[in-house]
Amino acid sequence: MFDSVLVVNRGEIAVRVVQACHELGVEAVAVYSDTDESAKHVRRADRAMHVGPSTASKSYLDQDAIFEAAHEAGVDAIHPGYGFLAENAGFARRVEEEGFVWVGPSGDAMEALGEKTNARRLMAEADVPIVPGTDAVTEPEAVEAFADEHGYPVAIKADGGGGGRGLVVVEGPDEVEEALTSAIREGEAYFDNPAVYVEKYLESPRHIEVQVLADGHGNVRHLGERDCSMQRRQQKLIEETPSPSLTDAEREEVCEAARRGLAEAGYESAGTVEFLYEDGEFYFLEVNTRIQVEHTVTEAVTGVDLVAWQLRIAAGEPLDFPQSAVDPVGAAMEFRINAEDPAEEFRPMPGTLAKYAPPRGIGVRVDDGVDQDDSVSPFYDSMFAKFVVVAPDRETLVRRARRALREADIEGVPTTIPFHLAVLHDETFLGNEHTTKYVDEVFEFDEEAV
Repeated sequence: MFDSVLVVNRGEIAVRVVQACHELGVEAVAVYSDTDESAKHVRRADRAMHVGPSTASKSYLDQDAIFEAAHEAGVDAIHPGYGFLAENAGFARRVEEEGFVWVGPSGDAMEALGEKTNARRLMAEADVPIVPGTDAVTEPEAVEAFADEHGYPVAIKADGGGGGRGLVVVEGPDEVEEALTSAIREGEAYFDNPAVYVEKYLESPRHIEVQVLADGHGNVRHLGERDCSMQRRQQKLIEETPSPSLTDAEREEVCEAARRGLAEAGYESAGTVEFLYEDGEFYFLEVNTRIQVEHTVTEAVTGVDLVAWQLRIAAGEPLDFPQSAVDPVGAAMEFRINAEDPAEEFRPMPGTLAKYAPPRGIGVRVDDGVDQDDSVSPFYDSMFAKFVVVAPDRETLVRRARRALREADIEGVPTTIPFHLAVLHDETFLGNEHTTKYVDEVFEFDEEAV
């Protein structure tokens, strides 16, 4: 195991990695911008290195500053958390070139799976179901030909896209040319990759993803699935496991497909294979080559420390449990707590936490990057905490989650807690009839109704 690890992130995920390091007996070294000089992840780390000013996210993206800090601190490895540089293949390669161990998949694997058309080919070779689609297209005629075969609507997607960026839905032939131009432009702007492709557009899908761990010794394990269908503008809001949508046979099928796909790709580290599920069929969407925000719900029902395993795999250790030992117990949900006003279109409203008393009690876990009197910075993501609730079954889970969210006492910034409570009283959600489009197209937030 490593002696020391540089954690090149901030907020709750940096705190989470620091905690995993400490449980493994590893020194955790944080990085920070001017704004984060006294942040919780800095306070929790053994040491901290300054990497620049607070302007937007540039400090945490300044590779030269990060490597200068890594060399000065004398660390063995670098853990990226998620966001920032976590899925930057060039950065991963440079970590190794600079003489450090990268805690994550190789740059080659990241690049191969990050390009959507290539990932689709890899998954198809592993007999993982994929949405009907094309290779890269450059002309409107190719889009029209695909739509003639599969019907409208179709989706034009940026090859390097994600989170809704570089995705344009085409409802009819009159929209093709403008949509193609828009998708290419967004791919270039956001991902430095103008390549786009076309897929059949699923109109009312569920979002199902499978957590996988793979080591450098040929061992690949899945740890069950998560349902992330409660989304707004393709950004996840609430995640749960197990998915209430799947039969046991479907669950086994999708989990094994994810495990098989990453095994065929020669993947190492933690990774998530995402699928769309509609009318009893599931289709490969993408691979997230990092730890994810919602890894917590998988940990809650399996007892497996995913972040610790990222570190152990990077240090060369083999997975020490067979697939048969993965036996999730109960049900869990994660609620993202953001400094946003859901009554004002989720407008971010940073500020100081004049009071911060998160919930406690049986079945409640809190991952956060703040304490009372800390500030939620305007320069970074507005999520400052995650409340994770676990219970024996979904019905008990909903009641416990309502209790936990009501117990939270937070002052100084508005939060997404009222939205989460409204969802937990919504008949469509409770009846498991929601899709990824539900919040955007149907759900009406009424804080007074809770």
